[in-house]
Amino acid sequence: MHPPASKNALLALYRAWGRVGLLAIRPAGAVVTLIIVGVGASGCSLSRTDAFAKMDDKDVTGSISPTLVNAAMPTDSDLAFARNAASDVLTKGDKDSSQPWENPETGARGSVTPLAQAYSGEDGKTCRDFLASYVNGATESWLQGAACKAGQGRWEIHSLKPWRKS
Repeated sequence: MHPPASKNALLALYRAWGRVGLLAIRPAGAVVTLIIVGVGASGCSLSRTDAFAKMDDKDVTGSISPTLVNAAMPTDSDLAFARNAASDVLTKGDKDSSQPWENPETGARGSVTPLAQAYSGEDGKTCRDFLASYVNGATESWLQGAACKAGQGRWEIHSLKPWRKS
C-alpha cells in the first residue's frame, strides 16, 4: 500500500527543505551565522577623544531648531496691561472666566485667568491667585500673581512674577 500522492509531495518538500534551510549549514555554520546575526543586530560604539568628537552646548544636532530656554521678561508697560486685565477679571467675579490683554506699543498680549477660590489674606482681606499668559513675538511665558480686594470692590495686585512650576 502506497501513501497518498499529497503525503509523498509533503515528504519530498520536507527533505528538500532540510538540504536548503538552516539544517543544511551544519552546526559550525549555524554558530557562525548566529554570531554574524548577533553582531549585526547589536549596536557598536567607539569612544573618540579627538577634536571632532567634542561638542559644546551651542552645537546643534538634528533637524529641530533650537529654542531659547529663558523667555524675555515683560516690560513695565506690558505688566501694567496685565495688571489691569487681572483687576478687571477678578472684579467680574465669574468662576470660569479669562480676560485678554494687549499692549499696542510693544505688540505683547496674553490673558489672565483666576485660579481656585478666594481666600482670606494675612490682613483679613479677600485675596485670589491668578495666572497670566505673556506672548511677545515668538516667545511665550507665564506669570503668576496674587491680588486682594481693596476699597470699593476693586482688586489690587500684590504680586506678579514669572511662573515657576513646582
